[in-house]
Amino acid sequence: MKNSKFYGAGVALTTPFHKYGTVDFTALGNLIEHVIKGGIDYVVALGTTSESATLTNDERKAVLNFIIENVNGRVPVVVGIGGNNTQYLIETIKHFDFEGIDAILSVTPYYNKPNQKGLYYHYKAIASITQMPIILYNVPGRTAVNLSAETSLRLAHEFKNIIGIKEASGNMVQIMNLIKGKPKDFLVISGDDALTDAMVSLGGVGVISVTANAYPAEFHHMVKAGLEKNTDLAHKINNSLLEFMEAIFEDGNPAGIKAALSVMGIMKNNLRLPLVKVNVPTFNKIKSFVDEYKSPVK
Repeated sequence: MKNSKFYGAGVALTTPFHKYGTVDFTALGNLIEHVIKGGIDYVVALGTTSESATLTNDERKAVLNFIIENVNGRVPVVVGIGGNNTQYLIETIKHFDFEGIDAILSVTPYYNKPNQKGLYYHYKAIASITQMPIILYNVPGRTAVNLSAETSLRLAHEFKNIIGIKEASGNMVQIMNLIKGKPKDFLVISGDDALTDAMVSLGGVGVISVTANAYPAEFHHMVKAGLEKNTDLAHKINNSLLEFMEAIFEDGNPAGIKAALSVMGIMKNNLRLPLVKVNVPTFNKIKSFVDEYKSPVK
């Protein structure tokens, strides 16, 4: 099936830092091995969870190149390239080296708050200057603007290289309208870990997950079970992680998932300002879950 490489559980990789703020490439390598060993279906580099907004241009290039090199073709790689300056984004894409990259994930413009017409022409401009597959990213809780189902579907029907959407509006009616009206091969991907099981049951194809940094095997098997209509197993895995999924977002992302990964020994619990570590009660809740979790995945 077309675009099937993006079926299943993708993971939005976090960026580990040393105590004094430099990128911890050893820990990043550990994380990549952890998620691939866990069966993750593809990885996303330089997304929100990577704290890409606080990385320098040189750091972004170094992190992306490291991910491509260490993934080494074992799973597809998606790169986050988005922004609220359309012309700057066009120039970035025109001069970008896409060797080893399978698709672009492009968030809606933030802060400017464009209307639906502006969002349509923003994505039209991007899709018109590249042959790379593009996955739209709608996350109004962060961007302050919602990409409507109508606009998403217009883009999906008009541009063959707009292959899917990471939908994180939390609006299930909007999600159902997307699934109802989409072209056959257009991918509706969950951008909300806790809604993934429900979205797959409605016709979504998977998730780009934060939780999967910590629990890749569980998310892989949950989505696989959902796609294969083994709803009992999918629900069982989802329910086993609900408490964790709530806890890691209590004090913001990626602070929560970094706390969990530090408990697991995969990386240090360091972030870059303006992000800070989760509060002590939240950390204790996350640590308690990680220490006591009994996975339903064998």
